[in-house]
Amino acid sequence: MVTSNNIAAGMILSINETLYRVESCVKVNVPKGTPFIKAKLRNLVTNEVTERNFKLNQNVQDVTLSERRLEYLYMEGKNYLFLDIGNLEKVSVPSSVVAANVNYLKEGVDVKAFFYGTQVFSIELPQFLELMVSKIEEQEGRSSQANSSRQAVLETGAKVEVPRFVEVGDIIKVDTAGDEYIQRV
Repeated sequence: MVTSNNIAAGMILSINETLYRVESCVKVNVPKGTPFIKAKLRNLVTNEVTERNFKLNQNVQDVTLSERRLEYLYMEGKNYLFLDIGNLEKVSVPSSVVAANVNYLKEGVDVKAFFYGTQVFSIELPQFLELMVSKIEEQEGRSSQANSSRQAVLETGAKVEVPRFVEVGDIIKVDTAGDEYIQRV
């Protein structure tokens, strides 16, 4: 338990048995009234952002998520199956948690997973991955100059802009956070 005065961005709070990550918070002083803490909270299950006010010195339940390394194995039904590197147990992660990260998942990719108890709340990809180009999409109306780019579809289904010299079958390094081409490997 902490008091609302100690809430800071990045903390995980449990409110009515739902977990929220604090996106931002500020103390609001009202000329005629009691000051309060205004916080933007992101629901870790639905990813929705809501605002909530707390009285000063109000008790709130903070929680700590444990971090574990998982290796992607394959899709099983609507869930994704991972192997926990630490204890070699299989972990099923719902597609809602994987979300847009699915564009970079392939067998053997290690991710950081954040758990509360036995439930996975989020996964984090490595910043850089090396992936094969499986298709090049020519874009109509684009100039054919040597310095222009074109869109490549990677082996995982992700789409990134690449220089014209990149061809199908090339292995490229990709920044997963920005969906950007870094270099040909």
